[in-house]
Amino acid sequence: MLKKNTKKNTLDQKRIEILLEREPELLEQFLKEINNIQKPKIDAIAVTQGPGLEPALWVGLNFAKALATYWNLPLIPVNHMEGHILSVLLPENAKSKKIQVKFPAVSLLVSGGHTELVLIKDWMKYKKIGETRDDAAGEAFDKVARMLELPYPGGPQISKLAATFQGENPYKLPRPMIHTNDFAFSFSGLKTAVLYLLRDIGKPDEKMKIAIAKEFEDAVIDTLSYKTMRAIKKFKAKSLIVGGGVSANRALRARLENEVSKEKDLTLYFPTPSLSTDNSIMIGIAGYFRAQKKLNKKIPPNLTAQGNLTL
Repeated sequence: MLKKNTKKNTLDQKRIEILLEREPELLEQFLKEINNIQKPKIDAIAVTQGPGLEPALWVGLNFAKALATYWNLPLIPVNHMEGHILSVLLPENAKSKKIQVKFPAVSLLVSGGHTELVLIKDWMKYKKIGETRDDAAGEAFDKVARMLELPYPGGPQISKLAATFQGENPYKLPRPMIHTNDFAFSFSGLKTAVLYLLRDIGKPDEKMKIAIAKEFEDAVIDTLSYKTMRAIKKFKAKSLIVGGGVSANRALRARLENEVSKEKDLTLYFPTPSLSTDNSIMIGIAGYFRAQKKLNKKIPPNLTAQGNLTL
């Protein structure tokens, strides 16, 4: 129960019970523990609204609403992908210089659920210029890893194998949509090409797995790099921001660093490895930027989880 049986606290408890009625265990723990938690010195609460799996989004969203209600704080909905973009602003350490991104910028967002290119004219001014038509790059990594009977998560396992490859690769996989006039991606066909390759050669030995992993990783990186650099040239971008779990891929980082080094007045930004995957810090950074616009003391009306939320 909430402390002090005042009218306000009674009303707050009723609101919280309604918010968490679909998560009875969470409600029970919330009411049991919240009185033991001292209100932090914060001005607002940021929460992911989407995109993502809606059941998971709803749990986080309703919990944040309950906290905002109890602590009487503004609630700031954040786009998960904006969080990945802004994650590059956190420096490696406290002594690092403040990061100043020049605009226009292009952002390559690559993760298990998303692969997209975003044109950024200023912070919070986004235009999606291309995205995958089927599998995301990270999803394709995981699916191919399963075909090769590698442990989960598959992306790092494929990269680990690929890094050991030496010599000339006997296998050749397609670079899907690499020369189309748009900035769309497609990795489903590449995944299928791996499936057919494995069907033709039979159960691969370790040497074959290494070669296939290398060729697959090269195919993904070739496509991502080519279209990203073409977008940079078309929109005359001054900055390239790379975010999402696949941004931790060392081969992708090395390729983009090499490509950017050939261009004048172009700066490349990656998040620190610890912030490449989904994390609360990036949502807090995005919430801070959103909070600079306007803070009110109410939970936004009709705030719902949006699994397909776009920038």
